[in-house]
Amino acid sequence: MLWLAVLAGNVGTWMQTVGAQWRVVHEPDAATWVSLVQAATTAPVLLLALPAGTLADGLDRRRLLLGVQLGLFAVAAGLAVLTHLDLVGPPLLLLFTFLLGAGQALTLPSWQALIPEIVPRDQLAGASALGAVNTNLARAAGPAAGGLIVAQAGPAAVFALNAVSFAVFALVLARWRRVAPPPPRRPERFGPALHDGTHYVRYSGDVRRILGRVLLFVLPGSVIWSLLPLVARQGLGMGADGYGILLAALGAGAVAGALLMPRVRELLSPDRLIIGTGAVYTTALVVIALVPRVAAVVAVLAAAGLAWMMLVSRMNAAMQLVLPNWVRARALAVYQVVFAGSQAVGALVWGQVASAFGLRATFLAAASLMVTGLLLVRVWPVQPREDRDTDPAVFWPEPHLLTQPGLDQGPVLVQVTYRVTAEDAAAFTAALLELRESRLRTGATRWGIFRDPADAEVIAEAYLVPTWEEHLRQHEGRLTGSDEAAEERVRALAAGPPVISHLLGIP
Repeated sequence: MLWLAVLAGNVGTWMQTVGAQWRVVHEPDAATWVSLVQAATTAPVLLLALPAGTLADGLDRRRLLLGVQLGLFAVAAGLAVLTHLDLVGPPLLLLFTFLLGAGQALTLPSWQALIPEIVPRDQLAGASALGAVNTNLARAAGPAAGGLIVAQAGPAAVFALNAVSFAVFALVLARWRRVAPPPPRRPERFGPALHDGTHYVRYSGDVRRILGRVLLFVLPGSVIWSLLPLVARQGLGMGADGYGILLAALGAGAVAGALLMPRVRELLSPDRLIIGTGAVYTTALVVIALVPRVAAVVAVLAAAGLAWMMLVSRMNAAMQLVLPNWVRARALAVYQVVFAGSQAVGALVWGQVASAFGLRATFLAAASLMVTGLLLVRVWPVQPREDRDTDPAVFWPEPHLLTQPGLDQGPVLVQVTYRVTAEDAAAFTAALLELRESRLRTGATRWGIFRDPADAEVIAEAYLVPTWEEHLRQHEGRLTGSDEAAEERVRALAAGPPVISHLLGIP
């Protein structure tokens, strides 16, 4: 029911865009207004996705989604009524469009972060593929349905149906009862929470590699999505119906990719899947550039849709599998910013290149950039550790203190001193370097290893945390089973338990 409700919302969003663009198509300087409508739809994702992810990690995600859908219903219904009364000019339409886009930006990270509550971990990859099917079905059906309704009943009807789609999603959310809702946590303040989300992404090797691979694929791959109308009209001499056929080929390939994804995931590692999908997509770009035949282009567009679906859903699933719950929405918001930003920048760049050098040169340049990204797989593999234990693990003992520091006091210098024999020193240092990422991901801003020149067996790690509150969050649930395993590997190489001290900065 939730998947169908999201589908209704996605279709309504595409219908809304068609209705808004049609509403301004007869205005003076219509091309500018149409492009501004598209910008007002997509800009909120780039501007608000990370703040939205921060809210989703700090609040109850179901309640946040429910509140946002009710707000979107009110905005869309208001737009429908005002349009019906012929009271909406282009500037007011842009304002309503931006508000709806902002609501969608708030919805996306919350919905993505809820998926692990709905399906078990071993089905996350399939759920991600179904999410991509949802997006592509809406991309194919929404504009077509919106165009028909606008032609028959006008933009106000489309805006009203969009409002209904938000009401449907709100109703399903209201009826959904979680089996085991997550326990309440002490709320994080917005500023530090926003910083911690970006800090986690910066110091998570798995997440950085996934984001880099998305960028290297989507940036050249966006050439098809952005220039397909020109391919239909200039390259193939087709009209609006022909453009619809090309879009349908992309959508059909994407659906086929989702159906094949479970089998392909069993057969291919992430890096081999990247190479395979990249090779298929590159071939499609070359054929579009060099073989201006309708049948050939339709065939390779279906293959490109399949490759796009497989790669995007695989990277999305990899993100879901490596993220702990406390930062899931924020990291997924960064993923959405990288994905949407790559598409937006790609559309701008490829449009300018096509204007200067023509479609053929543009598609060949995109194919060359795609090949460059594939050559980097050997140097910069993804290899996400999807077996990582992301469940919370509270295994640190409570600090023994004579006075309780205030939550805002800091910085906090945590020093952990070990005694290590000479034969274990090299292995111990290597294990400690692996532990470094855990410290930095969960709140530390600086980290280092130190040796006592008066005693060769004494090795200490020290890391700085901004406030006592941030350090308490490390104690209370930011650490995971994988962090615990990394710490156990370090302690197994030490001679005896470590000595831990907490030092507070003096104002």
